[in-house]
Amino acid sequence: MSLWFKKDITLQDVNKRGENTLVSHLDIQITEIRPDALIGTMPVDHRTVQPLGLLHGGASCVLAETLGSIAANMCLDPKTHYAVGLSINASHLRSARSGRVKGIASAVHVGRQTQVWEIKIYDEADLSEEKMICLSRLTMMVLEKKA
Repeated sequence: MSLWFKKDITLQDVNKRGENTLVSHLDIQITEIRPDALIGTMPVDHRTVQPLGLLHGGASCVLAETLGSIAANMCLDPKTHYAVGLSINASHLRSARSGRVKGIASAVHVGRQTQVWEIKIYDEADLSEEKMICLSRLTMMVLEKKA
């Protein structure tokens, strides 16, 4: 069963919302919408590395929050509710120096007032659990739109 409020949402719809934001500046691309997960990628390049040439931990957090936030809002009726980030935790497990990283956001809890998302980030070329780059948990607050 799908988590998403709108069953017919497309990758084009989702990626269009990121235009002219940090998401487009970092070239974060949503690449797959599964019934129970949202997947996206981000380059490891001059925009996302720290001075040692390693993927910046903050960039991993941006990818994680982007995926979790988009996913959280995809679970809601956009006419009546929206979700915003409440807290994020990230454990940086391995480094990356080039290529693209892939994040997979999966719901842990989808409630009326809060949502919790787990985001696993891997080197796009190696999605094995033992090669995970970052494990993140994002808590979202669900708010009602005011008329």
